[in-house]
Formats: sequence, C-alpha cells, structure tokens
Amino acid sequence: MSGLTSLLNLGNGALFASQSAIQVTGNNIANVNTEGYSRQAVRFEENVSIDSRPGQLGTGAIAAEVFHYFNKFVEEQYNDRSSIYQRWDTQQEVLQSVESLFNEANSDGLNAMMNQFFNDWQELAKRPDDDAVREALLAHSDNLLMLLHDTDQNLTRMQNQMDDFIRQEVTDANDLITRIADLNRQIQIHDVPGVNNANTLIDQRNGLVRDLAEKMDVDVIDNGGGDFTVNTKAGYTLVDGPEAFEIKFTGPDSYKQLATGSSFDGEIGFDGQDEYEYTVEVVQGGTVTSNAGTGAALFRVSLDGGRTWLKDDDGTDKLFAARPESEMVSVQGIDIYFKPGTQNLSQGDTFTVVPKNHLTWVSPTTEDINITPQSFFDGTDNQRRMTGGSIAGYFALRDFSVGRYKERLDSLSESLAWEVNRLHSQGGGETPLTNLYGTYSVSKSDVPLASNSSGLHYGDRLAEGNMTFYAYDTATGELASSASFGPLDFDPATPGIQNFDPTQHSLQDVQDAFNSTFGTFVTATIQDNKLVLNSKSGYAFQLGTDSTGLNAALGLNTFFKGESAATIAIRDDVRQNSNLINAGSVNGSAESNDGDNKTALSIAELKNKDVRISTAFDTSSNQTLQEYYNSLVGVVGADTANAKFNAMFNETLATDLNERQNEVAGVNLDEEMSNLVKFQHSYKAAAKLITTADQMMQTVLGLKN
Repeated sequence: MSGLTSLLNLGNGALFASQSAIQVTGNNIANVNTEGYSRQAVRFEENVSIDSRPGQLGTGAIAAEVFHYFNKFVEEQYNDRSSIYQRWDTQQEVLQSVESLFNEANSDGLNAMMNQFFNDWQELAKRPDDDAVREALLAHSDNLLMLLHDTDQNLTRMQNQMDDFIRQEVTDANDLITRIADLNRQIQIHDVPGVNNANTLIDQRNGLVRDLAEKMDVDVIDNGGGDFTVNTKAGYTLVDGPEAFEIKFTGPDSYKQLATGSSFDGEIGFDGQDEYEYTVEVVQGGTVTSNAGTGAALFRVSLDGGRTWLKDDDGTDKLFAARPESEMVSVQGIDIYFKPGTQNLSQGDTFTVVPKNHLTWVSPTTEDINITPQSFFDGTDNQRRMTGGSIAGYFALRDFSVGRYKERLDSLSESLAWEVNRLHSQGGGETPLTNLYGTYSVSKSDVPLASNSSGLHYGDRLAEGNMTFYAYDTATGELASSASFGPLDFDPATPGIQNFDPTQHSLQDVQDAFNSTFGTFVTATIQDNKLVLNSKSGYAFQLGTDSTGLNAALGLNTFFKGESAATIAIRDDVRQNSNLINAGSVNGSAESNDGDNKTALSIAELKNKDVRISTAFDTSSNQTLQEYYNSLVGVVGADTANAKFNAMFNETLATDLNERQNEVAGVNLDEEMSNLVKFQHSYKAAAKLITTADQMMQTVLGLKN
C-alpha cells in the first residue's frame, strides 16, 4: 500500500506543479500589454529519490520557484543610452526655438538692422547738416537696439524657463529615489532567493530606475534582493538599500577646498550672477588687504573648473589681488572679495564660486557637494558632475548653449557701443556743449581706472596718452583764450604736460586734471560715481582727439550708453536733441564747421572694419561686427543640428537595446499559448496518474473480499 500512496503523492505533486505553471502562464498572457512587466516562468526541480529494489524510485517534481526573465547587462546599457538620449532630446527641442530668434531669412533681422545703421551714418556723412537724416539715424538705431533687447530678453526668458524645468525635474527625481528605496525595503521583506522571488516588486523597481535614468545618469549595483544601490556616474549615492539621498536645486553659493596645512578661516564672497562657475586658486599666499596695503594674496581664476585660466594680453595667467568687500575685484561677470579671518590665505587654497542656481548632492556627513553639470571650454563634460538625463540637458541649455549665445550677443553689443563711442566721443556736433554727464560709473573714485577694483566696465580698454579739450567764448564763438584748449595735465606740479596713465590715475584724478588745467572754463565734478562737466558762465566747450579712450570709457560725448545687449541704448541727451549727434570734429584750427563729416564717415567705415571682439571661452577675434553676428547665427544653427543628430543617434541605440531586452523579458503570446497547451496536457496526465493510482488501490482493496 505504501507504494500506491507514494504514487498518489507523486500525482498530487505533479498536479500542483502543472497548476502553478498554468497560473504563471496565464499571468504572462494577462500582462502582455503591461509596461515594465517581465515574463515569468516556473522552475521545476525533481523531488528526492528513494533507494529501493530494483533501484532508486523518483518521487516526482516540485515547482521550486517563480522567476522572471531579465537581462541586467542589457538594461544597464539601455539606461546609459536612454540618459544620453534624453539629454540631447531635451536640448534639440529647445534649441529649435532659439534658432528662430536668429532667423536671418527675415529681411528685418538684426543683421539687416546693423546694415541700415551703418548706411545711415554714411548718409549723414553726405548730408551732415540734414535734420531728417539725423532723425532717421535715431529711428533706425532704435530698431537695432530693440532687436538686441528683444533677443536678449527672449534668451533670458528661456534661461528662467530652464530653471523652472530643472526645479520640477529635481522634485520628480527625488520622488523616484524615495520610491526606489521604499521598494528595496519591501523587497528585503518579501524576497527569499530560491524560495519566494518578489518579481512584481523588482519589475516596479526596474521601471523606476528607467524613469530616473531619463532624468539623470545612474549606475546600478544589484547584489540581489533589497541589496540594491543606485549611484550617479560620478559616484554619488542616490539609493543604498532602504536609504535615500536627495539632490537639491539651490541658489548661488561658494565652496572652499583649503590646501594641506592652510589655516585660513575667512570666507570668499561675490556679487553678481553669471552662467559660469569660477574656480579661484591662490597662487601667492598673503593677506586680504585694500589697494593701499601690501602683501595681498594673489589668485587666478578659471571658468571651466581649472582646465584653462583667464589670461592677460601677453598670454600669462591674469592675477588678482585678494581684496575685502569694500574694494571687491571685478572678474569677468561678477565681483569677488574675501571676508578676512584671523589667518592668511595660503598658496593652493581653492574656492569655487557658483553665481547661479545650481545642483547639489545632499551629503549625510559633510556639507552639500556641488554636482552641477559643467562643460569645459572644449565642449567635453566634467565627469565628476552629473552628465546625463534631462536635468543635465536643461543645465547645458541654460549655461553652455543659451548662456554663451547671450555672452556673444553681449560682446557684440559691447563692441558696437565701444567702437561707435570711441569715434563719436572725439567728434563735434552742430553746437558747442555746456554740460556733459558721464554714463559709465566706477565703484570707487580713488582707485586707478584700469584696476580690477575700479568697477569701470571699459577700464581694460584704456591706454596711456591724453585727450584734447576746447573752450569757447559763447559771445563770439571763438576760442576763449590761448590757454582754453589743449591736453589735460595730470600733474601740474611737474614741468610740462603729464599724460594720463590708467594704471595710476583714478576718476578723482581725472576730475582734478580738468579743474586744474581748464578750471577757468569748466567745472568737473563726480556725481553718482560718474564724471560730470559743466561749463562756467560765458563759455562752452568741445572735446577733441583722445588717444586714451577716456571719453568713451566714462561715457562723455558718446552716442550710446550701456555695455550689454540688455542695457545698450542711445544716450539720453542725444535722443532728445539730434544736433548732439557728432558728424564732424574739431579741426586743427579748433573749429567745428558745418558740413564737416569726419566722425560720421569714420563710424560708417566701421561696417567694413575688423574690430577686436572676445568672450571668456573664445579667443579674441578680429572681424567686422556683422561678420561676428553671422558667426553667432552659424553657431546656433550648428548646435541645433548637432543636438538633433545626437538625439536621433542615441534614440536609435536606446530603441535597439530596449528591443533586445524585450526579446528576453517580453511576453510572446504564441509561446505562451504553446506553454499553456503543454502545461494543460501535463495537468491532465497528472490527474490521470491520480485516477490510475486510485483504481490500483481499489483493486488491491478488492482482493481482501
């Protein structure tokens, strides 16, 4: 009887094993359209065998476990490629909108307006005393400036949108990180390898990892069950089993990494916003002191994480002195200063200034770590930061793409203002002047104008030399006296005329030079840190040749004010009075004659003149203003095409990898139907075995009767 009982048990086990297989097959069929579902199967094991005569007899089979088909290696490749694709797809979508801002197919584009602007100066050179030509010049200049402002505003608006998108993506990423950690916690409870596999929870976790990879680059370490870690490619842990570590989108900040042995206990500070990160490295230890002090620490600055350093005109690293807040140093787009401590700065002390909203990894043991995506000047990524996903795409758009378009547009506007003002400030209008108000200010009036602490925007364009001033008697229109014209004397105590030196002379010195040299005819004052010239009663004045660039740098007798695409405008008094447009100049006889067109002609010739235009990431270029703008349009088009190509290329690779995963983990209805038939027959056979064993038992029992 024991043999018959074993036969019944064998059939019963086979029945339940086949039933389990049918149930799993049915679940596969039901989830054929479920996204993220991995095909499951039952692993059968032979039951123990019993030693017997004539030999070992098997006791059937059992359904050992339900497992799922999943290729971890392919999934890792897919997540990597998906992350890269999402970055480029994000970029190409937005860049198509940026490209429309620089559409020069429109006849009213910025290039056409610049062409019109220079043509108007050419017309003014032909008819310098024609008021209609002057008014047309002002009107067309307004159109040019409106396009510059509008383009800049649209680019700025896009940057603000990128901030909003990043903020939302970071929120979603943190939610995914938390949910993955929670699933790890559940899997640790429910998953018993070889006994009870938490396939559904694991599928859910894999799906969340895919979603996270679309937002940022991730690296997965799966040791089975809930022992599951998600890191960024740079190694920052996002999920460690049941623990979650968030990322944070935060405002401008600074970080310091002191050299070994350094005891500096102060802080670095900054004022302003910029698309770059500033790496500040102390190259000569010393104190934080004012311009008047000695022994100040010297530092250099990199805008691409220390790959390249800002250079002087001679190609050497540009060095800056460590100054306190009262004399902050202007570096590129921001002002930098140090908050002194009790200890000095040491060589090798390094600081990172991030003057923008940026991304940090919230460390559980130390201060937050900056993981903001960063592109080097050669276009490659900083691999120690986030590099993939839509978050990196939005950062690349905001800082590397749109940020650099804005910088190029600002450089174009800055050069346009400088080149026009440089010529216009040495010219003469239809009538002499009684007052001039400077439009460019300094931070401190007693600091040399070429100093990084002066705050004068065009201070680096100043040169040693002098400028010419002419004072006239308003009653006669003639020179007031033999002493009413000539160059400024910057040191009356020294015999002869002492020239202007931008590395030595401050705005206060310029004021004093005017008052000491021509104080009989004009009064120079400093108002709101700008130079103001007012003629004294009975006199008027004109400005002449200027080898220093001082007039243009201070905004005296200029056509434009402002220095960027957002701020450039026609000087207020010129806008109100077109007679102040300088078409002519003061000639060698100190006369400014009607019909003189020297200044107008010089400005018109700027259309075809190569000028120096530079940005932080480009070498200085010598080309016309319109050529430079055309190169900007070309860069936008090339960037858009590059983003589109990379998006399509990586989408193709990601799609191929996803299909390879589906070949393994996807449900095939034909295969499942075949399995269903197979397991159905197995179930019937097991049932037949039980029926046969029962009949055998009935036969044995019948023998007793």
